[in-house]
Formats: sequence, C-alpha cells, structure tokens
Amino acid sequence: MVYFIENYYLSLGIPSWFARSGSWMTLVVSVSLICLFANFIAKTYILRLVRFAIQRTKTKWDDLLMDHHVFDRLSHFVPAIILYFTAPLFPVAESIIVKVAFIYMLFIGTRVVSSFLNALVDIYNTMDDAIEKPIKGYVQVVKIFIYIGVGIVFVATLLDKSPWGLLSGIGAMTAIIMLVFKDSILGFVASIQISAYDLVRKGDWIEIPSLKVDGDVVDVSINTVKIQNFDKTFTSVPTYKLISEPVKNWRGMQEAGGRRIKRSIRLNMNTVKFCDEAMLARFKDISLLKNYIEETEQRLKQFNADNKVDNSVVINGKRQTNLGCFRAYIQAYLKNNPKIHSDGKMTFLVRQLAPEDNGVAIELYVFVNDTNWVNYEGIQADIFDHLLASVKTFDLKVFQDPSGSDFSKVVAA
Repeated sequence: MVYFIENYYLSLGIPSWFARSGSWMTLVVSVSLICLFANFIAKTYILRLVRFAIQRTKTKWDDLLMDHHVFDRLSHFVPAIILYFTAPLFPVAESIIVKVAFIYMLFIGTRVVSSFLNALVDIYNTMDDAIEKPIKGYVQVVKIFIYIGVGIVFVATLLDKSPWGLLSGIGAMTAIIMLVFKDSILGFVASIQISAYDLVRKGDWIEIPSLKVDGDVVDVSINTVKIQNFDKTFTSVPTYKLISEPVKNWRGMQEAGGRRIKRSIRLNMNTVKFCDEAMLARFKDISLLKNYIEETEQRLKQFNADNKVDNSVVINGKRQTNLGCFRAYIQAYLKNNPKIHSDGKMTFLVRQLAPEDNGVAIELYVFVNDTNWVNYEGIQADIFDHLLASVKTFDLKVFQDPSGSDFSKVVAA
C-alpha cells in the first residue's frame, strides 16, 4: 500500500524524498482517520441504536448491562481491531503495532468482563434467592483470577515469552502471593462458609462485641463486610472476622416474629409474708387475680383439712404469700397483654430467682410479638411501669441501694 501511494505521488511530479516520507505519513493519517471514524460510528449510531432497543424492552437485565457501560466499552474494540489488522501495512513497525493493539484489546476486554460481572451481580440481586445466597464474593474471586491471568499475558506479550513459561515460574513466588493476597484468600474461604451455612446476609442486624459493631449489614464482599451502626456510622470488617470472632445475628428473632424480654424486679425480702384473710379479700378485688385466689385458697384449705393442720400456728400447712400472689398477677397480666406471645409457641415464664444480698428477684422471660426496636422498647417499658407501680398493692417493696436522701433521713432521726 505504501508503495502504491509513493508511486502515485511520483506520478504527480513530487520529489522522491518527499513522496516516500509523504506516503508513510498519508498511510498513518489514513489509518488513524479510519479508526476515529469507526469509533465515531460505533459510539454515535450503533451504540445509540443498542440503547434505543434496550429502552424498548420489558426486561431489566439489559438495562443493567447498559448501566454498567458494557456496550460502551465494547465499542472500543472497533478501532483496536482495525489497528490490529492494518498492522501489516507498516512492515517496519508491524510487531510493535500488533503488540500495542493486542494489549489495548486485552485491557478493553478486561474492563468489559469486569463490567459484565458487576452487571451479573446486580441482575442476580433482583432474584428472590439473592439475599439468602449472595454471589458478590464469588464474582470477586473470578475477577482476581482474571486480573492475574491478564497480567501474565500482558507481561508475556511485552517480553515475547510464552504465558505458560511465566506461569510455571509463579510457583517460586507462592509465598509472596500468599502474603499479598492473604486477606482475599481468607475472605474467600470465609465467604464460602458464610454462604454455605447462611451465617450473614445483606440487611441482617449483627453484633460483634469484640469489634464494637452493632448495626445492619450493608454489603458483603470477599474482603470486607460493610456495616452501618445504629449511630449511623459505618464500620468495615474483614470478612474472615465473621468466622473467627463471635457474631450475634438477630435475623432469627426477626424471622420468628418474637423479641425476648428478660428482665427482673428485685424485691425487699423483709416485705415477703403470708397472706391473712384481709389481704386475700383485697386481692380478690383485682379482676385478674380473683379466680386464682379463690381456686388456690380452696385447694390449700382442702389440703390443710385432709392433713389436720393446726392453723393456730401460721407456718403450719400451706398458705398463700403476697409474693406468690404478685407472681400470679404478673402471669395473668402478661397473658392478658395482646403484645405478648402466650400461645405456647414461645417461652412464657415468670420465675423467682435465688435470693441474694440485693433482694429476691422476679424475672420475666417472655417474647413480644412486635420485633421493631422502638415498639419493643415501648411495650417493655409499659409492662415494667405497671408492675413497679403494682408492687405496693401486694404489700411488697422494691429493693434498691440506699441513696443520699435515705442517709439524710437516718441522720435527721
């Protein structure tokens, strides 16, 4: 081609020295213009036509491919291919042009594959199983292997060596590779375990006490897990930490539809006593306790009569206590609360703990049927507001450590 142009210039009477150099310049400019024109056509018309067709389809996956610039980057292949196949026109620089075109296509191809994989993750995330089985970590592993392979081919192209020869030499660099990609390797293994055992998903509320993490999982990747704490700060945790550190996942609570209340009221043991007739008569006026008091009193009287108990001594036989009545009232109150699971599907327990130097505790171990944090705290507060205010009705007193006002009263007395 260059000789044809040179002969044409000579036929026009142009000097030979200018015809030779001019022919090369003309060829370079011509190929460059062809590449630029082809790139212009690909981006202005073909890409616009593809975008127009995608906007008319009802499917979403092609829109995601467009959003990740897959087709935009594919258009860069057009000038590279032209340059690659026109390299024989420049015999002196053919090998260099071929290398440059090949490396450019390698670079563009890597970007296209990377964009496609990113779009693939987003396409997968639109499916129902995406939350339970995320694939982002696996895609990132594929990317790492692609980048390593492209890097080997790139170096081999520059050195005119076989990629397999370079690949065989990597064995000697295993220790360095293990050191450089330590977090990625650990993260990859951890991501497999996380996915296989369904330990953590995007959107889960998790706690990692050792790392002071408490919030919602925003993103799970091969290297890091991004968590938004409840103070709206973000924490990035290495993925393998989810395996090596104790992690509490609240997903089970949210899926079960019940959030646990485990809290106790500590009472002064000196206020615990047997109930007399006046106390029982007063307790019967409590609608939630009336049936319990009557049935229990009848049962105890029958027991004492059958065993010929001497009622002149108060501790003989069986008698009701104000603490037992209060515990029964708590059970009836909670079963009557529509916000508490009391159907037997979840633990419902009101128990007395061992007496200690700070009083005797009545513990509530029940589940609220509203897992929303704000609503849960409100329900729990309402329950204990009521119970703390009810303590005096049973002639009991809440135990608390003495304060300055208590000591002042002693001094004043």
